[in-house]
Amino acid sequence: MPRLVLWNVDHTLVDVGRVTREAYAEAFQQVTGRPLVRLAPTVGRTESEIIFETLAFNDVVTTEDHLAQFMAALGEAFTARRKSIRKDGRVLPGAREALSAVARLRDVVQSVLTGSIEPNAVAKLTALGLDKHLDFKVGGYGSETYPKAALVELARSRTAEKYGAPIAEAATVLIADSANDVRAAQIARARTIAVATGNATQAELRGAGADVVLPTLTETEQVVRAVESLTRVDQP
Repeated sequence: MPRLVLWNVDHTLVDVGRVTREAYAEAFQQVTGRPLVRLAPTVGRTESEIIFETLAFNDVVTTEDHLAQFMAALGEAFTARRKSIRKDGRVLPGAREALSAVARLRDVVQSVLTGSIEPNAVAKLTALGLDKHLDFKVGGYGSETYPKAALVELARSRTAEKYGAPIAEAATVLIADSANDVRAAQIARARTIAVATGNATQAELRGAGADVVLPTLTETEQVVRAVESLTRVDQP
């Protein structure tokens, strides 16, 4: 039976904060005709949540068309910045090694669970060379406008369909850096490995209920052991 390891992208695997801010500013200008003054908080949230709150913060009266327009403009803005992602973005310490090590485990499928829209998540990870071990087709993305907990379920069903076997709840683990992600995984009955590489402290991640908390991904063997122990299908 396959085991599903889902990775959050921003602040877990990569940091492309500068490019993200620039892309949002361009998309906002394109959709509204106005400069972006205030960007909504992004940590642990889906793109649709960020977009609607950003529009509200900037006193834009939203319509049914705004979300689709903004997502399309955001995708175009990221595509145009692939060189900037490579130049200004960075792979977080240990991320590359952790992905490679987990890929060597038996019956493991790795994908992403992210608030980013799919083309942007793929652009970030491919530009920084982290795409080799990730099956993007079975991931959950912010472009689908569901809460993150529903995205975990969606990733499970996609993986089961593609690989021809059901994914047990106990065989699903989310590796992420925010308390919001930890709570989403709990709702979806997935296990969690939280890394304190974002804004949340280890204590905050532990308090949110993460099964395993690590300071970073640099200790590859710790990551592998955590994945192995948390995805045993004989666990309740």
